[in-house]
Amino acid sequence: MRTWFARLVVAGTLVLGLTGPNAAVGLNVFETELGQLARTRLLEIARSDAVVDAVREQNRTTAELSDARIAELDGEWAAEAAGRETGGETGGETGPLIAETMGRPVSLYLRQVQERSEGLFTEIILMDARGLNVGISEVTSDYWQGDEDKWQKTFLAGPHSLHIGALEEDLSTRTVQSQVSLPVVDPDTGEVIGALTFGIDVEEL
Repeated sequence: MRTWFARLVVAGTLVLGLTGPNAAVGLNVFETELGQLARTRLLEIARSDAVVDAVREQNRTTAELSDARIAELDGEWAAEAAGRETGGETGGETGPLIAETMGRPVSLYLRQVQERSEGLFTEIILMDARGLNVGISEVTSDYWQGDEDKWQKTFLAGPHSLHIGALEEDLSTRTVQSQVSLPVVDPDTGEVIGALTFGIDVEEL
């Protein structure tokens, strides 16, 4: 395990490296390793009964939601997330929408997956066919992910799609991370029903 200082040096070096040509085209120097991780360990999680069943269930309730209602729910989530930060990182009270989502069995499953990763996974976000959170391992800033690459470049791109995000430095934890996203596929129909995103600490690969 690297010391805090060594991790800081590595993180700074990687991010500085993205200020040149890599930054312009959004290259990720860990793309090969992250792709291999996605095709094995991450795919297994995306195919798990806990994930597939949770997305199927939520799709039955969110399929008919209007865009206006989705925007309203996203606003409620954002307000709850902001209120939660009032007393510190988790010092404020958790609002009902976030609390209900965090309390779902699939969120518990995702938290356990993250804990067992021993620092490799920094967050896990499960989304439905509308781009709404189904389960989360950590509180997200948004409830609706439908305007982001993590959903658009997986759910809309087909059952064999994969999206690997650019490297980003988390200043609070002094780590360099990348988001890796893949579709959730119904094994009975072969259709894409949702999407799953992992935050990956690339120093732990």
